[in-house]
Amino acid sequence: MTVTDLVSYEDALASYDPVMGLEVHVELGTKTKMFCGCSTELGAQPNAQTCPTCLGLPGSLPVVNATGVESAVKIGLALHCEIAEWCRFARKNYFYPDMPKNFQTSQYDEPIAFDGYLDVQLEDGEVFRVEIERAHMEEDTGKSTHVGGATGRIHGASHSLLDYNRAGIPLIEIVTKPITGAGERAPEVAKAYVAELRELIRALGVSEARMEMGQMRCDVNLSLMPKGSERFGTRSETKNVNSLRSVERAARFEIQRHAAVLSSGGSIVQETRHFHEDDGSTTSGRVKEEAEDYRYFPEPDLVPVAPPRAWVEELRATLPELPRLRRNRLREEWGVPALEMQAILNAGAVDLIAATVEAGARPAAARKWWMGELARSANESGRSLDELDITPAQVARIAELVAAGELNDKLARQVIVGVLAGEGDPDTVVEKRGLKVVSDDGALGAAVDEAIAGNAAVADKIRGGKVAAVGALVGAVMKTTRGQADAARVKELILQRLGVEG
Repeated sequence: MTVTDLVSYEDALASYDPVMGLEVHVELGTKTKMFCGCSTELGAQPNAQTCPTCLGLPGSLPVVNATGVESAVKIGLALHCEIAEWCRFARKNYFYPDMPKNFQTSQYDEPIAFDGYLDVQLEDGEVFRVEIERAHMEEDTGKSTHVGGATGRIHGASHSLLDYNRAGIPLIEIVTKPITGAGERAPEVAKAYVAELRELIRALGVSEARMEMGQMRCDVNLSLMPKGSERFGTRSETKNVNSLRSVERAARFEIQRHAAVLSSGGSIVQETRHFHEDDGSTTSGRVKEEAEDYRYFPEPDLVPVAPPRAWVEELRATLPELPRLRRNRLREEWGVPALEMQAILNAGAVDLIAATVEAGARPAAARKWWMGELARSANESGRSLDELDITPAQVARIAELVAAGELNDKLARQVIVGVLAGEGDPDTVVEKRGLKVVSDDGALGAAVDEAIAGNAAVADKIRGGKVAAVGALVGAVMKTTRGQADAARVKELILQRLGVEG
């Protein structure tokens, strides 16, 4: 089904209520894999970070990564979950080329964390509570690269390449309970939930959660039930959606697709689906198995995990301020409206602005540079703000130079360009490029006299009482001094020369 075959979103919501379930996989930032000592560092040659254990060779035995368990407990606590007093791993059996063991070590009916919730704030300020079914530990699969086809998928490919470096990297899978009651805002809720979860994961320091790098992925489960019904429909599962925008688009498309199928008398097939970034559509993958099809059974080579209660409470005491609460506090401290704070969040600038303020900048100045010049630079280079080659401390120093009158905004922008280009810290760039504001009367006098002489008609207007015309003379001086003159002092000197009170 293509985009043009869909019913309108409004018509879909007029007849059906959406039900969502979101499964988010988070790669933990541990140094070694979940069940062996292989490195998790990115960038290695294919299959260079493997061993008999993560390749599933006969005789190899797994050992649980303690940091992975600690990270799982932290995530569970931050999601207001119950932490199991006793849990164990299971084997999830299925054949797939990027699973060298032919089973995935996961948790099934005995997860480490369960029955939690996460409150998410929508763009208009409404808070929506998403109930958490469980958060459980497991391992990632390897990576398949399909070669020779037009789409990069297995269909049409001439051959596939397998890299098992990722096989065995620790994962936490966070599964929501069915999300109902969102109505037309269901796609927005899905996006807001994943965004809030990403911020939470980053705040805990357990993962960078970079969706574009596959460190955090979302499976969007969706079904529709007729208005007035309480029976869920058949669900589809859109796999491995890797951006916030795509999560929202995938949910919206599936609502329209399901409605189109049901309204025409058809039936929804329970299946996995692929999301397409180009047009926001999904296409069929494979028929979705039920849990029993995976033949789960307890992992015989791993002992149960029993987190001591005292240790769990110690970890609870280390949890940071929850991101939503922190944003609300910062919003009040910075004195910004909710919509502006939402824009700051969407730009990924909350932590950067906060760090810039901590480095000494005023909140307004920190917001101005990160959401202005630096956001523009990030957009032009196709990078996120935190990937720019400039630190909050350097931005704070630029703001300090502006506040001290040593730079104006135009010169500050040039300093930013120099820092981003690797020319050094702000003071070094100012020195190398000769960018300090000229405020010395002696240095400015000649330029002021030249501007008055070259614009006699404007000078006469000012003498005649039209003081607002001074802007033209100030502009002429700024042009002569290549934007380095202190505009306020230039205005004072011009009015003094013309015998006019400002």
